[in-house]
Amino acid sequence: MYKVVTKRFLNDSKSICLFEIEAPLVARHAQAGQFVVFRLDEQGERVPVSVAGYDREKGTVTVMVQAAGKTTKMLHTVEEGDYISDLVGPLGKATEMDDLRKVCVVGGGVGCAIAYPIAKEMHERGINVTFIAGFRSADIVILKEELKAVSDKLIMCTDDGSYGKKGFTTVFLKEEIEANIRDNEMQFDRVIAIGPDIMMKFLADVTRPYGIKTIISLDPIMVDGTGMCGCCRVIVGGETKFACVDGPDFDAHEVDFDSLLKRAAFYEDEQKAADQHICRITGGKRNG
Repeated sequence: MYKVVTKRFLNDSKSICLFEIEAPLVARHAQAGQFVVFRLDEQGERVPVSVAGYDREKGTVTVMVQAAGKTTKMLHTVEEGDYISDLVGPLGKATEMDDLRKVCVVGGGVGCAIAYPIAKEMHERGINVTFIAGFRSADIVILKEELKAVSDKLIMCTDDGSYGKKGFTTVFLKEEIEANIRDNEMQFDRVIAIGPDIMMKFLADVTRPYGIKTIISLDPIMVDGTGMCGCCRVIVGGETKFACVDGPDFDAHEVDFDSLLKRAAFYEDEQKAADQHICRITGGKRNG
């Protein structure tokens, strides 16, 4: 059993919640870019979530979870002092940072929570970090001060212009790349993008003509997290890879986004049914 020691909602809509969980063994080995798999109880489904932070001295791991599906919505009802059944990890490969000098990290929505520890470690290593954080609207914006602290340049944007600049992350990434060229500045030697699959697809289209290596973090359907079930398979460079053991980071210019998006839509009907069930049993309250 794993104790929840801290719970804190990160935005006005209470759609994203931070949980700090006691897990000494996981905290001892966790690195930026890796993930864990949790279960609420013995009958619950296994859900992968990225490691958003860790404290090796306290023996805790931090995750930031969006209430998107049945289990994540149920997790939002867990309170400080409660326990969850399982927390397995760390899983996956850590994000590669060696020999980087200047990077652009792009986060979309809850992807900013996943990208934050990566940007933080890069900043601590002395890597120049431009962070582009995109959200649909002001009510779901998270980590304003945290992102500012780990960025040499921070661009906050929303689709509707209700917070920061109005527009999409793709637009501002292209502007930054072009500004580096125009001002004869050092170009990004890597772009790291984490967010909705469709956002990452279009960001890869932006960077491809410039030859800038672009890394994305994938979270396809996953069950065991050890490469045995094959559910998280993705096509990268024409070959089948497993996000849980070969990733979660992959070269965006080699990912088959069409197959990725198609597989992501497999269980839409089942998810809608689960959402309706949760809404009925909670009296319409979705976020705890």
